[in-house]
Amino acid sequence: MTTTPARLTVLAGPTAVGKGTVSADVRLRYPEVWLSVSATTRSPRPGEVDGVHYHFLSTGEFEAMAARGDLLEWAVVHGRNRYGTPRRPVEERLAAGEPALLEIDLQGARQVRETMPDALFVFLAPPSWEELERRLVGRGTEGPEERARRLETAKVELAAEPEFDVTIVNDEVHRATDELVALMGLRTR
Repeated sequence: MTTTPARLTVLAGPTAVGKGTVSADVRLRYPEVWLSVSATTRSPRPGEVDGVHYHFLSTGEFEAMAARGDLLEWAVVHGRNRYGTPRRPVEERLAAGEPALLEIDLQGARQVRETMPDALFVFLAPPSWEELERRLVGRGTEGPEERARRLETAKVELAAEPEFDVTIVNDEVHRATDELVALMGLRTR
C-alpha cells in the first residue's frame, strides 16, 4: 500500500494571539495531528518541557543545525532569540501521510512558503488590538520593555495577514481549534 504525502498546515500570527494555546488544544483534542516541536534559544517559561513544548538549545547548537540545513525555517524573533523547525521530522510525517501542523512566526511562515508552497498557510488573528494587548499583559511572562517590543512586532505581523490562505479569529480557543482542524480536512469533535 502506498501512502499519499499529507499537506502541511502552517499556523502563524502575531505575538500573544494564542498560537501556543490553540496548538495545545489541537494536541489535546486531536492527537492524530502531528504538531512539530520547534527549536529555540530562549529559556523555558514556567511549565515548559524540553522536547515537548520546544527543543531548548544553546546558540551554538542552534547555529550548527542551521549551518547543516537541518532546519526547514528559522529566524531571530523579537530581535533576541532564534526559533526554527527541525526539517527531518516534518518531512517524515508528511511522507507517511500524517496530518502535520507547524506553529511558527511570520518570518518562518515566509521561509516555508518558499520551500513548500503547497502548504496551507493559516493566519491566527485576535478579535481586536485591545484583546491582543490584554493577552500579552495577562500572561505575565514579559516585562514592560519586552511587552512594548512585542507589541511593535505585532503591528508588523498583523499587516501580513493578506499573505495567508485563510484567517481564523481566535475569539474562543475550542472554536478556533475546530476551524483549524476542519481546514486540515479532519472531522471535528
